Amino acid sequence: MARPHAKTDAVAATAELTLVEAVQRALARAMAEDETVVLLGEDIGVDGGVFRATDGLIARFGADRVRDTPLSESLIGGLPVGLAAMGFRPVAEIQFMGFIYPVIDQIVNHATRMRTRTRGRLSCPMVLRAPYGGGIHAPEHHSESMEALFAHIPGLRIVIPSSPAKAYGLLLAAIRDPDPVVFLEPKRVYRAAREAVVDDGGALPLDRCFTILKGSDVTLVSWGAMLQETLDASESLAGDGVDAEVIDVATLKPLDMDTILESVHRTGRCVIVHEAPLTGGFGAEIAARLAGEGLMHLVAPVERVAGWDTVMPLPRLEARYMPSVSRIVAAARRVLEYA
Repeated sequence: MARPHAKTDAVAATAELTLVEAVQRALARAMAEDETVVLLGEDIGVDGGVFRATDGLIARFGADRVRDTPLSESLIGGLPVGLAAMGFRPVAEIQFMGFIYPVIDQIVNHATRMRTRTRGRLSCPMVLRAPYGGGIHAPEHHSESMEALFAHIPGLRIVIPSSPAKAYGLLLAAIRDPDPVVFLEPKRVYRAAREAVVDDGGALPLDRCFTILKGSDVTLVSWGAMLQETLDASESLAGDGVDAEVIDVATLKPLDMDTILESVHRTGRCVIVHEAPLTGGFGAEIAARLAGEGLMHLVAPVERVAGWDTVMPLPRLEARYMPSVSRIVAAARRVLEYA
């Protein structure tokens, strides 16, 4: 009887999930496997979170492990530091990235310093989750894309999934990591598409890029929600005979520069795409690394396609702010003009 039962469980473990459903499955899996995993945040318990990413978890695991907090981002950022020091693996949710700025104090001054401050006696295995990015016509403070702020903080991992399967595998890896992780979820694609996800507890590797499409003419680098526009641009370019390689960065920090360099060594051209404002965006870091480590392989200047240097102009001009397929294609064609 045990063998057919195991087979049934394996089949049931695979489902077509949206990205937000994949996040919920990963949280449930982590909590089921490790009783030290606890969740906290505003309205994550009874209400299941503003986007329902924690829906049903309080009924399954109880209010001691799924904690509704006061409306205080400083508390939501600071409480996990103490919990982590006491042996827990807390996962804290900030409702929108625009509310995350008070948490930077706790991240910079405590979470990321725990390992060095105690000379390795303690670490801080906490995850800070936040929906981020625009594209849903939300009000002010609900459409931020400030990943570069966190990428500048030593001792912190920055992870951004682009699909349901990556959200599941990368979130599990983040929860199991011994150091603090900021896990940014592109809310524009929370429910945009479904993908087969195997709920087997398998984690995806952190600190590495994923090559989504192989190509030989130009390297397109992106992450999060903008990966879809980048893939659409590669399809448009293919119609003109251009063979584009598409790389999903996934973990911004530590950055897997080897994968990007290996691609650019073959293509000689690179376009970096992100939603955040251009100036000081993380694309600038990738471009600088290419200039320092891959200059002799470049046959054209690196192009960046990004948001504009302004607050997201909501709601009427939001679509104009977001990098479009046509802008990505135009940038690719510019780098292809170089011999």
